[in-house]
Amino acid sequence: MTDHTQPYTIVVGVSATSKSPTALHWATELAALRGGRVVAVRAWRPTPPQTTSRVTPSPITEDVSSARAQALADLEADVAEVLGGQHGAEVQLVQGGKRKGLVAAAQHADLLVVDAPRRLDRGSLPGFAQRLVYTAPCPVVVMPPSVSGAPRTAVERVAGTVARNVTEAAGRAGRPGLSHPQPPS
Repeated sequence: MTDHTQPYTIVVGVSATSKSPTALHWATELAALRGGRVVAVRAWRPTPPQTTSRVTPSPITEDVSSARAQALADLEADVAEVLGGQHGAEVQLVQGGKRKGLVAAAQHADLLVVDAPRRLDRGSLPGFAQRLVYTAPCPVVVMPPSVSGAPRTAVERVAGTVARNVTEAAGRAGRPGLSHPQPPS
């Protein structure tokens, strides 16, 4: 936890794919109520150079500083897209993996806020959010997909269609020619 002489600090993990709009808006509103600040964080790793073999180094090496600058610019643009141009949030790029980067960024924070990642493989627990909760140095708020308004995944859409078709087939079972009214298009 932070020193009480410092402003209330909320670290928000910003996804490169979804831009974490619910987490950013919620954290910004809470920071305004508490007279605090928001630090928008994204984990980043330099891409390893491509090689033709394990022994031969690649003749093309990535300029790490320009790649980092581009990643920071992308984060700034994503936060500005979600919160508007005069958002007042600090942006920070941390090197490393998502969980370790967020934990490191939250070392002196009062709260860590993330959008729950969309998972297709529910069997491989513990998931990212659960591991984050158990390793974070401060309280963690996880915005579930139902709250964040994230679009349903392809698997969820297919499962809904299959469920509707099974229900309709069960309702018509043993009654040839009977069909349920279709909703207007």
